[in-house]
Amino acid sequence: MAIDLPFIWIAFKEIIKSVPITLILTIVPLVVGFLIGIVVAFVRIYKTKLLYQVANGYVSFFRGTPIIMHIMIIYYGIPLIVDQISSKYDLNIQSNKIPIVLFVLIALSLAAGAYLSEIIRSGIISVSNGQLEAAYSVGMTQFQAMFRIVLPQALAQSVANFTNIFVGFLHTSSIAFLVSEKELTGAANIVASTNLKFLEAFIAAGIIYWGLTVIVEGISFLLEKRVTSYSRGGVS
Repeated sequence: MAIDLPFIWIAFKEIIKSVPITLILTIVPLVVGFLIGIVVAFVRIYKTKLLYQVANGYVSFFRGTPIIMHIMIIYYGIPLIVDQISSKYDLNIQSNKIPIVLFVLIALSLAAGAYLSEIIRSGIISVSNGQLEAAYSVGMTQFQAMFRIVLPQALAQSVANFTNIFVGFLHTSSIAFLVSEKELTGAANIVASTNLKFLEAFIAAGIIYWGLTVIVEGISFLLEKRVTSYSRGGVS
């Protein structure tokens, strides 16, 4: 069986239409996860009472279980809870009207928060205590020292790790097709099933994923060069 090269281009043009939803399934969870990650990181660093154990359990669970399981639990669990609450309190809410993409975004955001919290926490810890002491010596409060001195350096040092997470979630978004969300992999599967040319369709999808990854890595390189310029004695 020979590879149908012209069909790869046909599949490419059809599959690339799903890039926007793939980027949404990647960027939105990472933005929400970043906010969750900052909160969880500070809770764990300062060992906030009551919340510390909850934060540890959250990170342990979401980093210790596969993301596909998170999606399935959210996808099947939230509608069940919504229907029970709606029935109990006589609310006019139907779970089948909730967009499927929302379930996927919730699951991916919670998973991203756990992974990003560890990146942020390790970045903060890597900044020397001497910088905090210097900040205190010039009259800064703990909040000012953390957000003006420590956190910017921690995030700058973690650009490579953030890039890895971005690429990882870009690829992980492919799981969404299991709950009928038409992202890149789902689109490739649809194109392939209608023409029975699975190899060609997935080659096209692979090229698109690869191209997106190269773009992300290029942006990361430029960003890392920019944000770490202070350590080289100036801005380039």
